[in-house]
Amino acid sequence: MHSLEEYDLISPESLTVRYRPDCAVYHMTNIGGEGTMTSFEVFDGVELVYNDFHSAYCVSGKGTTADVMEINHCRMGRFECDFLNGTCVYLEEGDLAVNMVKNQTKNPCFPLEYYSGVSIVIDLARAEHSLSGVLKDISIDLCALREKLCAGNRCFVMRATDSIEHIFSELYTVPDQVKFGYFKLKVLELLLFLSVINPDEHLAAPRYFQKNQVECVKRMKNYMVCHPDCHFTLQELSERFDLPMTTMKQCFKGIYGTSVYAYMRCYRMQRAAVLLCQSSESVSSVAWRLGYVNASKFASAFKQVMGLSPMEYRKRHRLNGAEIVRAE
Repeated sequence: MHSLEEYDLISPESLTVRYRPDCAVYHMTNIGGEGTMTSFEVFDGVELVYNDFHSAYCVSGKGTTADVMEINHCRMGRFECDFLNGTCVYLEEGDLAVNMVKNQTKNPCFPLEYYSGVSIVIDLARAEHSLSGVLKDISIDLCALREKLCAGNRCFVMRATDSIEHIFSELYTVPDQVKFGYFKLKVLELLLFLSVINPDEHLAAPRYFQKNQVECVKRMKNYMVCHPDCHFTLQELSERFDLPMTTMKQCFKGIYGTSVYAYMRCYRMQRAAVLLCQSSESVSSVAWRLGYVNASKFASAFKQVMGLSPMEYRKRHRLNGAEIVRAE
């Protein structure tokens, strides 16, 4: 069995590998968090990988010279793909992407700091041989599939559809006793599905962003979360980070899946929830920390995001044994 490491797909700061009779489990940690990749060899040259990350990124190697295709399905979170032509594209929940591994330039990133999904990693040279004649009436030309979907270092992205949902949803609930036979059927189903679709119908679906714009918007986000008490206007942010207003708003939503205001409101309420549970500060003091002069407006925003009033939230979580400490 060839492992993911042979393709230099992962090279994290800390990696442990456990080899089981039926799979390899890669557990990695870095300064951004941790993640697990569970890899099953479905055919020679074809691996199915379950990804579960609670991290901002997965550290990868320098790429591979092998002709390796990667098909990714995003189940939860968001997935950033960074390419040689200086652009980035984002998968959201339910999306599918097909890309050649050597076209990626850096580590996969997870802007929401969590990600769950499935990857199909295909070594074209080996898989072409192993897939030939699997079933009498099934013929899959992987080289033709590469040219159709990935020509010119293109990443093919297909936004969530019922067809994609049908193929992948069942992979997340496969009974152990039938999983290997099921994996084979689902991989073949996916490859046949991709073989017959018309990529021209999906060319307008993904939105690509320039890498320099993405990096600027990420700096902007980091600046805002470091100053949660400051409610910046969009105009102030546009001027401070020298980004046109429309570009800034579109790029931010592309990366994080929501508007600047909605993101920061959610961030502030999550920060407030921690303060309410782990400190003895009054609600008005917590509100003030997060830039709310009016405690009632803060309470209304908190309930909209968290589903409970600040006092109800504090009472429930203290009853559940949360430790109370003095906030700094």
